[in-house]
Amino acid sequence: MAKTAVKTEDFAVIETGGKQYIVSAGDVLEVELLGEHAEGDKIEFDKVVMSDNGKDVTLGTPYIDGAKVTATYLGEKKGPKITILRYKAKSNRDRKVGHRQKYASVKIESI
Repeated sequence: MAKTAVKTEDFAVIETGGKQYIVSAGDVLEVELLGEHAEGDKIEFDKVVMSDNGKDVTLGTPYIDGAKVTATYLGEKKGPKITILRYKAKSNRDRKVGHRQKYASVKIESI
């Protein structure tokens, strides 16, 4: 879900949901839920940690003042189902629980 490849064009590092993401214009990301939004809404990420335009690199302390990354909200998606098993030997105790995380899908428009 998170991108780890080094970008060669303009990119920025944003922070949302306690995680950092490397983003460029046109990228589609799955991030933690962002609250109540309708599909097609514009979202602004103002916690920009780093920005690179190909020539200059700007680092924030911890964030860059006035920098924003705009994105379009594409909807909500579900991640893969995870099964959790708990078992205690010799006590006839076991428990099976499932979990499926929800994510918000966003498309980066501009940096």
